[in-house]
Amino acid sequence: MALYRYFLLSLWIIVLAPRLVWRRITGRETAADLAERLGRGPRSVARGPVVWLHGASVGELVAARGIAKELLRRDPRLRLVVTANTATGREQAQGWGEARVDARLAPIDTRWALARFLAGWQPVALVTIENEIWPNRMAMAKARRVPVLVAGARMSARSARLWGRFPGIARQILGLIDFIAPQDDETAERLRRLGLPPRRIGARLNLKAAVQVAGPDPAEIAAFARALPRDDTILAASTHPGEEEILLTAFRKAREFRPELKLILAPRHPERGEQLALLASSAGQPVARRSRGDRPGPKTSVYLADTLGEMGLWYRLAAVTFVGGSLVPKGGHTPFEPAACGSAIIHGPHVANNAEAYRALAAARASAEVSDAGTLTAEMLRLLGNPEGRTNMVRRAQKALAGTGTGPEAVADFVARIGAMTGNRALETPARR
Repeated sequence: MALYRYFLLSLWIIVLAPRLVWRRITGRETAADLAERLGRGPRSVARGPVVWLHGASVGELVAARGIAKELLRRDPRLRLVVTANTATGREQAQGWGEARVDARLAPIDTRWALARFLAGWQPVALVTIENEIWPNRMAMAKARRVPVLVAGARMSARSARLWGRFPGIARQILGLIDFIAPQDDETAERLRRLGLPPRRIGARLNLKAAVQVAGPDPAEIAAFARALPRDDTILAASTHPGEEEILLTAFRKAREFRPELKLILAPRHPERGEQLALLASSAGQPVARRSRGDRPGPKTSVYLADTLGEMGLWYRLAAVTFVGGSLVPKGGHTPFEPAACGSAIIHGPHVANNAEAYRALAAARASAEVSDAGTLTAEMLRLLGNPEGRTNMVRRAQKALAGTGTGPEAVADFVARIGAMTGNRALETPARR
């Protein structure tokens, strides 16, 4: 830990502090944002126990929503302080509309910023989502006898090999964690090999499998469907830099065969909307933007869904979904949501973040893997041109993914574990729904 703190102090002086100052000067973050990252900022005056729930960004906090709802439902006194590393992640938590949730940017992992945050909020538990491991944060929580839990923990083979090169450090850091619910059996085994005691490893908890996609207003679907007919519409969901160029090239080629095709482009980070609008326009595609209140018209070929919290609408409008983060090495985003909404799945080769789910899809012939613009064009046309085959593919996907996920009972068990570790009997007993 001493070596980590020395490294982090050096990183703070050389990189992090100048970067935060630059973001403040250029207007990318406000003074209030900077205060939150330094452990300051307004705090709730309401009384009651506080659970600190942390997720890296949008995807993790979408997945964490089920845990948050179950915590709040079981104990009406409980409050949550939800933190994220990004402003869009914070906005995701703010969009939950829960009166007992305070959303913040996460404090940087330095002792002085964390000391302010912990003293101000005094959480009874720290719950982190997936693979957000911050040693100072966990050590300072442990020093205050605050249990540290990880929900839906994920460790790839590559990460396990890296941790395995430093076994002493791995055991020290894992020793700070009181309980882990792994996303899959492979993660559980890798954690055991790295020295995490089996008694601290719980049952599988795949939070993304348990996500329930909010159903949009039927009138909203009907209004969009006039300009975006489902059988002619493709969704590019949660895309990253480097993917949009490939997608737009493939879409342009597909429109040479089917000029009526439409593309909904939903970037992982909506603040990239202006950049993507220019990219699509320069590719010769008429663009409308959701963030500006635009509605797609007869001439719109690309509808830029640069907002948060509306993926349920876009999945239901598109017959086919390309799942982003998979043509570039980002690990691939969740296939559970498009499958649940009846949209056929296309993805690239980089799917390590949901490896078990994508293996099940491949075994069931329930998704299409592509590698470049040419193969993407071919799969777009194949799936859109075969409604019956597409419907069967979606059914196979739903069945295959049902065998890999964990239901609401796994979330309930995890919340009960929080209750047991904090002495909160209300959390140990399910509340009536």
